[in-house]
Amino acid sequence: MIRTPSRPATTGELMVMPPLGSMTGGPGLYNRIDHATPSRSGPFQQAVLVKITTSDGITGWGECHAPAAPRVHKTVIEDMLAPVVVGQDARDVEPLWDRMYSTQRVRGYSSGFYTEAIAGVDLALWDILGKHAGLPLSRLLGGRYRDRIPTYTGVGGASMEALKENAQRAMEQGYGAVKMGLSKGPGTRDLARVAAVVDVVKGRGQLLLDSLGAYKLHEATVIGRELDRMGSIGWWEDVLMPEDTSNYPKLADALDVPIVAGEMLSNRFQFRDLFSQKAVDIVNPDVCRAGGITECRKIAILADAAAVLWSPHVSTGTAPYVSASVHLAASTPNCVIIEGGDKLAGPMGNVLLQQPLAFQPGFAIPSDRPGLGVEFNEKELAKITVG
Repeated sequence: MIRTPSRPATTGELMVMPPLGSMTGGPGLYNRIDHATPSRSGPFQQAVLVKITTSDGITGWGECHAPAAPRVHKTVIEDMLAPVVVGQDARDVEPLWDRMYSTQRVRGYSSGFYTEAIAGVDLALWDILGKHAGLPLSRLLGGRYRDRIPTYTGVGGASMEALKENAQRAMEQGYGAVKMGLSKGPGTRDLARVAAVVDVVKGRGQLLLDSLGAYKLHEATVIGRELDRMGSIGWWEDVLMPEDTSNYPKLADALDVPIVAGEMLSNRFQFRDLFSQKAVDIVNPDVCRAGGITECRKIAILADAAAVLWSPHVSTGTAPYVSASVHLAASTPNCVIIEGGDKLAGPMGNVLLQQPLAFQPGFAIPSDRPGLGVEFNEKELAKITVG
């Protein structure tokens, strides 16, 4: 387990939520109990790294998405997954994925901590297979459709002017798309801020919006029609609550702006249902949440068969997380863009590696080194290891 800052943290610091009974704070009927705002981990970033070493001495690195409770992932891996993987042939990556998934499938564990833990092992096994074959992951997966993947970055600002300046700076740096929140949490549905960024990017790029489930269908339809009139909106992400699956098809049908969902889903069966209902235009599964490379690749293929684009969601994490997402994006025909920004510039990024991964404003570049192309500097890693 790793954490930055690496100082001890109390449970209260790592699980921050609005007070019980918090309201959305909007006008009229929109002022209701807030169910959409998720927990946050305060000033901390956390992850679980998985290191697997074969009897031949090949080491593979993987990662679990574990921002809040990494001890859970660690326990799942040690107590449930390791016993069914250790002693097997590490080259049997997909059979081993099915073996791990099947340990608890009849007990109903098919998402959440469980698939996040599987993802960490899966990434490490693909890393081993790439090193065994002497090939970077994207070549191992069948080859690259392109050598550079467009990325987007987030923008914000305390004032309207600061928001516009940040969007302008991102365009000048080379980003073709920027993302901002719209009603992500209690408070505002300020379309004026959206319009301000649209004015900056219009003709040069697009604005992506993320709402983290803040709306009901009737509200989203009204807001979405305003977004349609603005133009230059690349997508509207997680508009409805993830459980509101029956209303996503209605929303997608009612609006011109592309509807995105998927970061909150964990396996191909959930995505299969999403596609069969024609509920979204784009999906954004998370490789370290949705079962790793093995499962996310199947999700991308299902999306392609449904004529749906996909974009890897890349949350807080380290180099294996980023590299696996980039390789998977490069090796699939329907990937449109990847979450980017300066993820490798922080304390959990390239500073931890023996050799940095290439990541420039506006584009991600898959490594040509075998496997994920990630080798940690164990001395630097030890500085942020907490368990």
